[in-house]
Amino acid sequence: MPRIAIIGAGITGVTTAYALVRRGHAVTVFERGRYAAMDTSFANGGQLSASNAEVWNSRATILKGLRWMFTRDAPLLLNPLPSWHKYTWIAEFLRQIPRYRANTLETVRLAIAAREHLFEIARREGIDFDLERRGILHVYGSKEEFERAAATNALLREGGLERDPVTPEEIQAIEPALRGRFHGGFFTPSDSTGDIHKFTRGLAEACARQGVAFRYDAAVSALRRLGASGGSGIAMDFSQGDEVDTEAFDAVVVCAGVASRQFAAMAGDRVNIYPVKGYSITVCLDDAESQASAPWVSLLDDAAKIVTSRLGRDRFRVAGTAELNGYNRDIRADRIAPLVNWTRRHFPGASTARVIPWAGLRPMLPSMLPRVGRGRSPGVFYNTGHGHLGWTLSAATAEAVADAVTLPR
Repeated sequence: MPRIAIIGAGITGVTTAYALVRRGHAVTVFERGRYAAMDTSFANGGQLSASNAEVWNSRATILKGLRWMFTRDAPLLLNPLPSWHKYTWIAEFLRQIPRYRANTLETVRLAIAAREHLFEIARREGIDFDLERRGILHVYGSKEEFERAAATNALLREGGLERDPVTPEEIQAIEPALRGRFHGGFFTPSDSTGDIHKFTRGLAEACARQGVAFRYDAAVSALRRLGASGGSGIAMDFSQGDEVDTEAFDAVVVCAGVASRQFAAMAGDRVNIYPVKGYSITVCLDDAESQASAPWVSLLDDAAKIVTSRLGRDRFRVAGTAELNGYNRDIRADRIAPLVNWTRRHFPGASTARVIPWAGLRPMLPSMLPRVGRGRSPGVFYNTGHGHLGWTLSAATAEAVADAVTLPR
């Protein structure tokens, strides 16, 4: 039975473990944290959103980013301090602009395929993750914004997504709790939401029941190929507490989020992931009025770049912003405040007396597409770099990389 190591127990690592164990592999997952899903897979926006598959490599995004650079509460914030990694990543990001159309189509098609895999996993394993299959509603405050979005909508529909324009009256009918004036919107009834943390933890438990070994508090320090040139097998050095050990595997799959870049370098590959920070708040709906005033339909406010998800009866997730500031995980009050203020403005009956702030680092490649498949060295594979769509794409990319590991070259 082939022995496969996975680095990382976030959403991509755990879905990969599940796909591999079901193919008959002996799987060991190495996670530097004490539990699964405690980093970027902890408190994201909650959307399983093919409708948000548009890549960011466009001239419109660049122009918005330049306007926002010196506004502290802007949806996109760039720390201008010099960093070779940051500026080489931005240069590669700009070079992907001609591939905007092709990359968006590839992403939306992958997202549509992924949703059925994820729903089937949850059904098969009995995972409760506050799934709401009520669709996602994108709203636009001006005619100009709406018309720009119409061009994107045509591209998403070309990729196979059913997504229709809606009037202000239809917006109100779809989500009666929403307050505000909007020119129009687009509604994707097939999209859904859920709690990524609950799903990943539930799937990790299912993996363990099927024989997957999880090594928590395990920091991987080196990857080395075994045997002579062209040989197979990977030696992995790791530490757990004061203990240092080495184990050998037939293959390793790197699913390490923003740390994937360093593991790729160990294996002789260049995987230019940059950490793009995002923030969220979880609004605790502690009283009946708040529960009645918060939305059940998931939203995306395009101007504010804010998304929402209802996580059961008593939680409401509001997330957004993108911050290019290196590996900084600080939760900044001036980045949380826009999320709270947006909630108060559009859902005034929902109390924000108790909100839980969070920040996570999205592992983003310049193309906005994940790296899935073989590396340069025999036995090294990648399933990483999903950016803001890790939750949306993970179930499909896990199947793809598991096929790559299982099938001969």
